[in-house]
Amino acid sequence: MTDMTAPAGDTTSRSSLYRGIVMHARLIPFRHRFTYRVFSMLVDLEEIDALAGRLRLFSRNRFNLFSFFDRDHATRDGSPTLDWVRKQLRAAGYKSLEGRVLIHCFPRILGYVFNPLSIYFCHHEDGRLQAILYEVKNTFGQQHCYLIPVQPDQGNGGTIRQNCEKSFYVSPFMDMIATYRFRLKKPDDTLSILIRQDTPEGEVLVATHTGTREAMTDRALLKMALLYPLLTAKVVAGIHWEALKLWIKGAVFHKRPEAPANPVSVSEKSSTEHHTA
Repeated sequence: MTDMTAPAGDTTSRSSLYRGIVMHARLIPFRHRFTYRVFSMLVDLEEIDALAGRLRLFSRNRFNLFSFFDRDHATRDGSPTLDWVRKQLRAAGYKSLEGRVLIHCFPRILGYVFNPLSIYFCHHEDGRLQAILYEVKNTFGQQHCYLIPVQPDQGNGGTIRQNCEKSFYVSPFMDMIATYRFRLKKPDDTLSILIRQDTPEGEVLVATHTGTREAMTDRALLKMALLYPLLTAKVVAGIHWEALKLWIKGAVFHKRPEAPANPVSVSEKSSTEHHTA
């Protein structure tokens, strides 16, 4: 297994691309499943400007074939995403604030993007993973985040298991009384993300995102443009198309509540995680 700090074919960059598959399976009260092919990127937020300077087809906060805009994330006002993530770590009581923060998300393609879920991998200064921030968006223009600590025995390449109570409206066909259960690993040669949604009636949804890493180069970006030319349209259209099919099957519609007052739901850390790195 190759360390995530040195993507294959690039010994200097910690950022990379992933070609993969997204799968959603609804389990109750009826079964409904779909899959689609996607590509995503893992970007070290400390090296993003250097990355944009090195690549012709990727930019930060500027139009390009592929780009990362700070206003698509965090406060969504254009403020630096890295600063905001570290502010959330500080507010939640984390003592290690200057470690690497890598975001896994879809890029803007010709100026357009929709990220149902972006994941921030937040590290201690010594390189160990200390927390994961899940940034969730819905198609109503709203966003909410879940900040969850990583147990010390899971932060060095092991399987990470986390859970939190749902507090943000995503799908009109999903109840708000639910628990998310996450199982994932730090991205390296492969990407592996599994999310289960439990309700009092039972497990209602299983979603996965798996992929294989490629170095983030202009050649690889051009290949992604040719293989996935309508990625953003596919994501947005897919959400609405699958929602229509759920409605036709008789899924119960749940009215959208007010968004949470706090933009981040914070899971408490155990006493072993309050140490200074």
